[in-house]
Formats: sequence, C-alpha cells, structure tokens
Amino acid sequence: MREFVLKRSVFMLITFLVVLCLNFILPRVMPGDPITHLMGDVRLPPAVRQSLIARFGMNKPVWEQFLAYLANTFRGDFGVSFSQYPKSVATILLERLPWTLFLLTTSVTLSTLLGIYLGVIGAWRHGSRIDVGIQATGLALWSMPIFWLGMLLLYGLGYVLGLFPMGGATSAVMSYPNTLEFVKDVLWHSTVPILTLTLGSYASNTLIMRGAMLEVLSEDYVLTAEAKGLGQNNVMWRHAGRNAMLPMVTVIALNLAGVVGGAVFTETVFSYPGVGLLIFNAIQAHDYPLLQGAFFVVAVTTIAANFFADLLYARLDPRIKY
Repeated sequence: MREFVLKRSVFMLITFLVVLCLNFILPRVMPGDPITHLMGDVRLPPAVRQSLIARFGMNKPVWEQFLAYLANTFRGDFGVSFSQYPKSVATILLERLPWTLFLLTTSVTLSTLLGIYLGVIGAWRHGSRIDVGIQATGLALWSMPIFWLGMLLLYGLGYVLGLFPMGGATSAVMSYPNTLEFVKDVLWHSTVPILTLTLGSYASNTLIMRGAMLEVLSEDYVLTAEAKGLGQNNVMWRHAGRNAMLPMVTVIALNLAGVVGGAVFTETVFSYPGVGLLIFNAIQAHDYPLLQGAFFVVAVTTIAANFFADLLYARLDPRIKY
C-alpha cells in the first residue's frame, strides 16, 4: 500500500507541475493581450497606462514573468486582477467560489444518485422497454451541448412558464427578513442551473453503472442469492448493486473535471456569479492573473479528487495490485 501511495503521489506531483506550466502558457497564447485592453480606455492618460503596465509586470520578459508567477503561486499570491483593479485575485475567488461549490456539490450528488439508480434498474431489466428508454434518454441528454440544454430549460421554465428567474443567484433586494428567506431565494435561483448540470452529466454515470451491474449479475454469488429465494430488491441492491458501485468511486472524481467545464457554460447562460462566469469574463478581458488563479483552483481540486479516488478505490477493492 505504501508503494502504491508513493507512486500515485509522484504522478500527482508531475501532473501538478504540468498544470502550473499550462496555467501560465494558455492565457498568453490567446489572441490579444491585456496591454491592448488597457490602452483601449481613452480616459487613462499615457503616464497612467504605462504605470499600470509596469505595475502588472507586462513590460518584463516572459521568462521573468514565469519565474515571478511560480514564486507567487507557491506563496499563495495570485496577484491583482487586471479587470477588477485594485482587488486581489484571492479576494475575488473567495467571493465567487462558494457559489460554484454549491452548484457542483449539489449537481454531482444528484447526478451520481440518479445515475446509480437508473443504471441498476436498466441492468436488472436488461433488454426491456425501461432499459431502452433509460439508455435513449441518457444518450440524448449526454449528446446535447450543456449550454444548449441550459438555454432550452431557461426558455421553457423561465421565460415561457415563468416558474424560475432568468438569471443571477439572488434577487435584487436590500436585505432579507431572515436566513430562511435567503436560503429559499438562493434555491429558487439555482434550481434550473443545478438541473442543467445534473441532466448533462448523469448519463455517463448511468451507462457505467449499468455496464458494471451487468457483469456482476453473471457472478455466482448473485445466482446463489437468487437460488436461496431472497427478495428481488435484496438481490438487486445488497448483493449485486453494492459490488457494482466500485467503479463509480473513480467515475465521480473524473466527472468533476467535466462538471467544472460545464459550469463555465452554465453559469454564463444563467449569469450565475460563480467561478465559471468569472473565467468567461476574465477571458474576454485578457485578465491573466484572474485566469491563472481560477484555473489553478479548478486544476488542484480535480487533481486532489482523482488522487483520493485512486486511494479509496485501492482500499475498497483488494484486487488492486500495489
């Protein structure tokens, strides 16, 4: 076990270093640059523009910017935002991160539970109309672009029926009479974005769970449980379903990266003030520090989730060779 943990730790460290380099390179290979963005503001006199460029270090060679970026990152200092100057990147991320964590935690939980349930039911009724319907619906939603799904739900549930607001995370009110009213308002605004992320990601969980369940159903211990006369639910969930859930440990961690990517489009469609919308706005403004900070948080979260999923999977499945 110790050798396995050490090997996975080395792989995680290598991945982290690659992410650090890509995090610096990718924003800088985009068309345009922040200097042009700053120069476009006619209200700024030339002396102020030059001082801002020097303040952000954009007048230095790229290799000096890279070394400064590495040193600041390891100190936890992501710098000052170009587009929201003089606010620091850390302050902006702390303001936006709770909204995205709420969306991701809720949608990943719902999509996992829904995928497990439908995958077990589909495999248990293999070849039936229910199984075909589960697969067809899942594949249709999975193949639909997440932003298109979000716009359809926004149009139907928000504009046509008027059941939910068209965007934002809270209503434009000065204050709430109590905490319960605030929670109700947040849930009202987040229902459609959560539904979009859940419907857009549950299909992969369903198909993987269904495939794992089909393999387990052919095992001898399942046939023995049926021969003993155990009830259908007992065999389906306690004997077959429990053992088929092992692959879902890794899948849940892998899905985090996809859900985070989907959150960028979803938050943009719904004007939801999370990290996804922050990334979209930072790309438009060529805000290097803000992009680097946001991508760093997303990348580290995904790498850590995959690392702990590997360790948990190895712990749960004794067939894993250390």
